[in-house]
Amino acid sequence: MLEVIKAGPQTTVQDLGRFGARHLGVCRAGAMDALALSVANRLVGNPAGAAALEITLPPASFRLLRDGMLALAGADCRATLDGEPVWPGWRTAFRAGQSLRLEAPNSGMRAYLAIDGGLNVPLLMESASTDLMAGFGGLYGRALRDGDRLPLGRPRPPRAKLGVWLPRPGNRIRVCPGPEYALLPKPARQRLWSHPWQLTPRSNRMGYRLVGPALSLSEPVEMPSHGALPGLIQLPPDGQPIVLMADAQATGGYPRLGMVVAADLWQLGQARLGSQLHFIKAGRDDAEQADRELQRYLRRIERVCDEH
Repeated sequence: MLEVIKAGPQTTVQDLGRFGARHLGVCRAGAMDALALSVANRLVGNPAGAAALEITLPPASFRLLRDGMLALAGADCRATLDGEPVWPGWRTAFRAGQSLRLEAPNSGMRAYLAIDGGLNVPLLMESASTDLMAGFGGLYGRALRDGDRLPLGRPRPPRAKLGVWLPRPGNRIRVCPGPEYALLPKPARQRLWSHPWQLTPRSNRMGYRLVGPALSLSEPVEMPSHGALPGLIQLPPDGQPIVLMADAQATGGYPRLGMVVAADLWQLGQARLGSQLHFIKAGRDDAEQADRELQRYLRRIERVCDEH
């Protein structure tokens, strides 16, 4: 078991998400920083998409009720295991009864805690991810609370301590223009790419609401309902863009200014409220190259973990 001593403001069970059900109106959910979740899992010998904890803006603390291995990735939360430092990107052994504590992060927004064997919660539509809006998945479809206990999977054979390099998120987010981008007049296009966009407190796992110079289309457009995916940048009537995130609804009706390059979504997942984002215009070739680079990084991580 993993016992929650202090849950923090929003700690949930997440994996890589719930795929193949958007036609039923079911969102993807899953980790906001899928890269961090994958690396933490691979460090402890789990499949990249095993269920782990997404810990948003600690402090938070947990008691580990069996021997095993853990790994943290994502935000650096100055974690300690019975008072001894636990560094992000490292595999660390623990003993039954020890306590893991995470402080407010020095940087980033979300930390991911993976434990060997994963979190043994029921799968719904082939995923353990918590869908907070629909109220299912994870542990009772909600964020964790103080005193909760989560069953752990079968422990894996002990392995030596190991650390890997973790990339740091930035605020330069690559975006491919969307179907309605051409309807922005030239000055509005320049503002989209040249001005910083601030992440407002009204943001959540469904979408990031940004504030900056108001944008408007050159002519009104009647938008039919259309499919929506994480990373889609929409333009509501107030002219302030919204970036859809992991818990985004399945359909939308606002003009589509662009799509965040998939390889940069993890960086958005670590953006803090009040921080500024800069959109960088990208093309399909840029997006494909970025994805290849990300996959090469993950393959290197897997090779290192498999060898150690």
